Amino acid sequence: MTSHQKTQTMKPSTAAKKLGVYLEATPAEFQEGVVSRDELAALQTDPPEWLLELRRVGPHPRPVVAAKLGVSIAGLARGGVTEALTTEQIEALKNDQPDWLRKERATQAEVRKEAVRIKEKNAARGDQDHGSRS
Repeated sequence: MTSHQKTQTMKPSTAAKKLGVYLEATPAEFQEGVVSRDELAALQTDPPEWLLELRRVGPHPRPVVAAKLGVSIAGLARGGVTEALTTEQIEALKNDQPDWLRKERATQAEVRKEAVRIKEKNAARGDQDHGSRS
């Protein structure tokens, strides 16, 4: 008995997330089809011009916008940014430094600092646990 492995596919929205691009800005044939794992791998290793251009100038999805601005997705929403932004718009925000962006960046820095503190505390606790067993 032979088994035929079915090719795994994903929705265009899932593929766009994995590629870090805004689905609505992708070509119609990408939006209307399905993407196999092999096709996704090919897009990642040898991106076509449309994908390179989208990554370069956008519009970018909110997770990418948040990362480029150094804030959380929730921070974007608190700042009133609910739509995809282009690279040019992101750079303008970085240059203008509106109050909400400064505040959200400070909040994000505190969150990161606290995460490092907890990680170090847990690592030290783990070392103590291993040391007491010897």
